[in-house]
Amino acid sequence: MEDSRIIDLYWARSQQAITESERKYGPYCHTIARRILDREEDAEECVNDTWFRAWNAMPPQRPGVLSAFLGRLTRNLSLDRWRRIKAAKRGGNQVEVALQELEDCLPDYRRPDEELEAGETAAVISAFLRRQPETDRRLFVRRYFHLEPLDELARACGMTTGQVKSRLYRVRQRLKAELEREGVAV
Repeated sequence: MEDSRIIDLYWARSQQAITESERKYGPYCHTIARRILDREEDAEECVNDTWFRAWNAMPPQRPGVLSAFLGRLTRNLSLDRWRRIKAAKRGGNQVEVALQELEDCLPDYRRPDEELEAGETAAVISAFLRRQPETDRRLFVRRYFHLEPLDELARACGMTTGQVKSRLYRVRQRLKAELEREGVAV
């Protein structure tokens, strides 16, 4: 079913919207949640919560790209759950490693009065990524948005893990320089 039709179903408050979303984007959302969360049950619950959040968000929102909208909902829900689990028991995994890699080049917005700056920073990052070579942009998004493990990225891109690490390091360094040039405190 076409995305526009699925969105129309949400706006019409039809239960079929959830069924069609799950049919078309369930595996995609499940992959995102599973990369972040260790337990299958947690990933499944986050995907189910994604459909609930989408139901509550439409209307008033009408997403331009349904896959990106549902993927972002799943990612945010999964990261929230991961943080709760991590707070309950300390330990490291793929998510923590990927987020630590970004620590040096991204500011930490924790105070509400800095929310506006966070939006501006996101715009700078988006513009920066659009100017990067396609391979670097894909690696960055797959690593830091989809939280793909380095070995999977290497296999998918026909590179060694070391080459992927190197490219990501150079992209992070360029991003850090760009943020500093734009006046974002890093």
